[in-house]
Amino acid sequence: MATAHEAWATADTGDATLETGDDARFLADRSRLVELFGDLFRNAVEHGSTSPPSASQAQQDAVEHGDESVTVRVEAIDGGFAVEDDGPGIPPENRESVFEAGFTTAEGGTGFGLAIVREIAEAHGWDVTVTESADGGVPDERSESGARETSSPGARFEVTGVDPAE
Repeated sequence: MATAHEAWATADTGDATLETGDDARFLADRSRLVELFGDLFRNAVEHGSTSPPSASQAQQDAVEHGDESVTVRVEAIDGGFAVEDDGPGIPPENRESVFEAGFTTAEGGTGFGLAIVREIAEAHGWDVTVTESADGGVPDERSESGARETSSPGARFEVTGVDPAE
């Protein structure tokens, strides 16, 4: 997950936190993969955190959901990788539209970030989908029983069709 950490270091993530799962290696254009991760990270922060001072809509969204910052997790999955966050998530009716150039819910947003993510994925022969986080969001904390507790549904982007590196 070194590429995810490289992208995190170049993205304006404010007070957000990055968590990574086990290391995974796969065939990809490294610079384009850094760009893909960076766009997913910025999307999570801008739509799920109060951190970015220029994203007034993100601040409003975060206030509505009570979040001060967002946690983003990158993990390997069968046939690829996933990036999920503990932000407010993406409503089901917007999940396909978020990949269209110009689609945005943020005041002053360009609507190009997730369109670029899809473009990069397709250029590699990969598929990218968005849904609610696998466990209802990245855990805020563990309860005494060890169960994951979350405050929001979060968004989960799954990139599949990825060839592993040998």
